[in-house]
Amino acid sequence: MTLSAYLLFLPACFAINMAFGPNNLLSVSNGARYGIAQAVTAAVGRLVAFALMIAIAGLGMGAVLVASELAFDVVKWIGAAYLVWIGIRLLRAPAPELARQARELAGPPPMRVLVRQEFTVAAGNPKAILVFTAFFPQFVVPGAYASSYLLLGLTFLVFEVVAIALYALLGARMRRLAGGSRAMRWFNRVSGSMMIGFGCLLALTRRPG
Repeated sequence: MTLSAYLLFLPACFAINMAFGPNNLLSVSNGARYGIAQAVTAAVGRLVAFALMIAIAGLGMGAVLVASELAFDVVKWIGAAYLVWIGIRLLRAPAPELARQARELAGPPPMRVLVRQEFTVAAGNPKAILVFTAFFPQFVVPGAYASSYLLLGLTFLVFEVVAIALYALLGARMRRLAGGSRAMRWFNRVSGSMMIGFGCLLALTRRPG
């Protein structure tokens, strides 16, 4: 891969990583509810899901998923239902003081639960595989397919870590600025409504022709 092609890929890739979607909304929500460290650690699940998707796309199986209407719809509906479920849970979340007291008594949520949540949200969005099957090949060097695809994949994952940290920081700052339980209750409502909205949008997504 030439340096000029890679320099063209970098800003386009970072824009994709920073796009506000369900996973980045999850980082904001986790950052506000549990703190930056918890939100960033939980996002390991997202990175694993994306790494698997990159490997699938690199092996050519991503094109099969995109071409298969049944496979695309199964992933789409499972992902949409899961986003709506997360949104409903956020809408029903108790006031921060009550939630904090409950956490102090029962302990923080198990990290494996948050990691699994991040993984499921990422893996349940078939639009993500489209990025790796439609966007990456534009920059892949045919004569060095494996090495160039690996470079693009690693770059994407590094940028994703940056996006995770930034959105988790945003959530933590919003928590500090909101301060009171009433403001945080509205934050949960807005986050939950947006998550349900993302689920509905995902359900309306059509497989590319």
